[in-house]
Amino acid sequence: MTSIQQSYDKSWIKRHGVSLIAFVAIAAYGVFVEAIWGWAMVLGQWRALGFSTVVLALALLVSTALVRAWRIYDYFPKETAGRFTALFHLAQVHNLLNILLPFRSGETSFPLLMRSEFAVPLLSGTSALLVMRLLDLHALLAAGGLGLVLVRPLLSGWGLTLWLAWAVFLILPLIGFALKRPVLAFAKARFSGKLLSMVEGVEAGLPAHKAAFLRAWAMTVVTWGTKVLVFAWVLSLMQVTPLAAAFGGALGGELSSVLPFHAPAGVGTYPAGIVAGAAALGAVDDMDGLAKAAVNLHLIVIVSALISAALSLALHALFPSRDRNV
Repeated sequence: MTSIQQSYDKSWIKRHGVSLIAFVAIAAYGVFVEAIWGWAMVLGQWRALGFSTVVLALALLVSTALVRAWRIYDYFPKETAGRFTALFHLAQVHNLLNILLPFRSGETSFPLLMRSEFAVPLLSGTSALLVMRLLDLHALLAAGGLGLVLVRPLLSGWGLTLWLAWAVFLILPLIGFALKRPVLAFAKARFSGKLLSMVEGVEAGLPAHKAAFLRAWAMTVVTWGTKVLVFAWVLSLMQVTPLAAAFGGALGGELSSVLPFHAPAGVGTYPAGIVAGAAALGAVDDMDGLAKAAVNLHLIVIVSALISAALSLALHALFPSRDRNV
């Protein structure tokens, strides 16, 4: 093999490495679903929900993937300008790696991929990821908490206390952002050399001003609000009652995915999180049906991730001219 051919092969792998990872992840998911449950069983269970219901649920979940990618696009406007399809592609690969790899090890791929594809410094990418994950956790807990307060009348017993606690919890991100400037100023005044460079790198990965932060926060709320509502809706259609239990199941499944011991593809841990969350909020009558609903909701999550990845590949192939260096 000539040096020219070797150089071309390396260039091809570098340019299409993200696509190769996505293809492998998609293939692994397909084999995984068939081996564990079988697609025939999955489609049979979903048929009971109704084709239109499943399509609507999947469409809403895929739309949240687009919103999450746009959040990153807006977060790094200079680095990602004109390259949304490449960024959407990258975001879906990161999501698949997060789902497939255990112990949240897939998270480390985000700053590495952002540095490789968009020249975002590693520290800035890591800082941005931390901020987005904190916003994700806050929005997820707020959406789950909505299920709790909705079943409590405002003026009865603990109702008013719960509503007030939920309202205070909603504004915590604003308090955190308000503390950003004094904390960074304190650190800059006391550090120098490499430590100061690290602080500046972290600062570069934080929202520069309130408008940018509010946009990121709004997109996070839309994303997680939609996901939790869809999950709670699907669980309630699968006879998970009361309504608070459906919200608890939606919250429990997603919380299980951020735990350090999250299993590859969420096998076991994600459905267990759904069952635990729903049971904690009153779904104790039919544990067999609850477990079945948990498995099927998990499969809907998996399929929505696959569709999002396939969509990112299709867009990436259809609009290559808009993306530089890809």
